[in-house]
Amino acid sequence: MARKAKTKVKAQAKANVGSREPWTKEHLRELKAHSKSKTPVVDIAKTMGRTPGALRQKALTLGLKLGHNR
Repeated sequence: MARKAKTKVKAQAKANVGSREPWTKEHLRELKAHSKSKTPVVDIAKTMGRTPGALRQKALTLGLKLGHNR
């Protein structure tokens, strides 16, 4: 049974490889607009289809404030 669990985890990991969507200019504009309007990170993540961590990391590199850093 442990063997099946390991196989399932490996299959999930392979499925996620390369699944990152590149940031387009439109995505960046949308993120900046959400930052200005002080939208909660969880809500931004749902609308943009990205994880809260990905949004926070991109905001950090752009010098934007999101979440509790405002």
